Amino acid sequence: MRLTQEIIASKRDGRELPEDDIRQLIAGLTDGSVSEGQAAAFAMAVYFNDMTAKERVALTLAMRDSGTVLNWDDLPGPALDKHSTGGVGDTVSLPLAAAVAACGGYVPMISGRGLGHTGGTLDKLDAVPGYVTQPDTALFRKVVREAGCAIIGQTADLAPADKRLYAIRDVTATVESLPLITASILSKKLAAGLHGLAMDVKFGSGAFLPKPAEARALAQALVGVANGAGLPTTALLTDMDEPLASAAGNALEVAYALDHLTGRRREPRFHEVTVALGAEMLLLGGLAAGPEEARGRIERAFASGAAAERFARMVVALGGPADLLEAPARHLPAAPVARPVFAVAAGRVAGIDTRAVGLAVVALGGGRVRPQDGIDPAVGLTELAGIGEQVGPERPLAIVHARSEEAAVAAAERLRKAYRIGEGAARGELIAARITERARA
Repeated sequence: MRLTQEIIASKRDGRELPEDDIRQLIAGLTDGSVSEGQAAAFAMAVYFNDMTAKERVALTLAMRDSGTVLNWDDLPGPALDKHSTGGVGDTVSLPLAAAVAACGGYVPMISGRGLGHTGGTLDKLDAVPGYVTQPDTALFRKVVREAGCAIIGQTADLAPADKRLYAIRDVTATVESLPLITASILSKKLAAGLHGLAMDVKFGSGAFLPKPAEARALAQALVGVANGAGLPTTALLTDMDEPLASAAGNALEVAYALDHLTGRRREPRFHEVTVALGAEMLLLGGLAAGPEEARGRIERAFASGAAAERFARMVVALGGPADLLEAPARHLPAAPVARPVFAVAAGRVAGIDTRAVGLAVVALGGGRVRPQDGIDPAVGLTELAGIGEQVGPERPLAIVHARSEEAAVAAAERLRKAYRIGEGAARGELIAARITERARA
C-alpha cells in the first residue's frame, strides 16, 4: 500500500497508475481517509494528464465497487438500460422503458434529477401523484420483474464514491475531465447490474457538450470503458440544436410522454430517437437478430398498446393512479396561467438557442440551479416551434405555463431571445452517428 500523496504524484507526473493504486484511492475516498484536498489534487492531475484506457476501466470499476452492486441474473430476460447526457424536451426514458419491457427486456432504470438547463427524469415522475421514486430494493425488484420496468432514483448505496468525487470536481473546475465524466456515468450503470446499455450522447446548443467532436469523443470513451468493464454498450450521437419534444417542463413532459404511449400524439423526431435507442437495447440484449427486426419490435410495441400497458402497470405498482394514461389532466398539476408567446415578426424559425429555452423553464421554477432547490412541476412550455416552422399571428413560438402573469411575461421575453427568425433554415441530422466498440477500435 502506497501513501496517497505518492499516488497523486505519479498521476501528476503523467505516469500510468496501476489498478491497486486506483482502488486504494477510491476506497479512501469512500471511507473518508482520503481528504478533500487530496481528492481535488487527484482530480486536477487527471484533468491535465488524462488516463489510459486501462486506467479508465480500473477507475470506473473501483467506483462501482464502492457500494452495492445489484444483480439481475435471476430475471427471465436481460436487464437493459439507456442513459442520456441530457437536453431539453428529452423525456424519452418514459416511453422507451415501457416499449423495451413489452419486447421481453427488463429495465431497472435508475435516473437522476435535473440541474442547470436540463430536465431530470426523476423530477418528471415526481409530478405523478403517489408515484414512489425512491422505493426500497425489494419493491424495486418486484416491480421490475412484474411490470418489466421501473424508473426510480439513485439510492445512496450505489457508487457512493462518485457522489463525493463529483461534489469535489464541481468546486475545483474539473467537471469537464473526460475520464472522470466517463467513470461518473458508468460506475452507477455498472452498479445497477445491467446486461446491456444504450447511450444517447447529445450535441448542439442544448447539449452538455455542444460541439459534435466533443460529444463523439465522450461517446467513444463511454463505449470503450463500458465494454472494457464487461458491460455491452453502444452509443448514438443525437442532435440537441432544438428541443427534442415540443414540451419542456416536468408535468408537461409526462403528459407528452403519455400522449406518445397512447398514440394521441407522436412527433416524428421524438419517436425516431425513442425507436432507435429501443432497437439498440434489444440488440444488446439478444432480443432481436438485426436492426430491422429490433426497430420493428419497438414500433409494434407502441402501435399495439403493449408499451402503454407496461407503463400503466409500472405506475400503479409504484403507487401512482390507475387511470393516469386515460386521464392525465385529472392527476397532473397544471399552472394557473397559460399564454401564447408570439415572435416579434412573422417568418421561419432559422435557429434556436436550446439552452436558453431550458433556462426559461428554470426561471419559471421548473428546474433548479443548485441540487437542493425545489421545483414547480406544473410550469413550463408546450407547442414549441421547431426549426423550419413558420411562425406568426396564427402560430406562436410556444405556450408558456406559469404560476403568475409576471412570470409568464418574463418567460416570453426569454423565449423570444432564444429564437432566431429568418429564412433558409435547415435541420441537422437527428442521429449523426452510431458508436460501437468495433467502430471505436
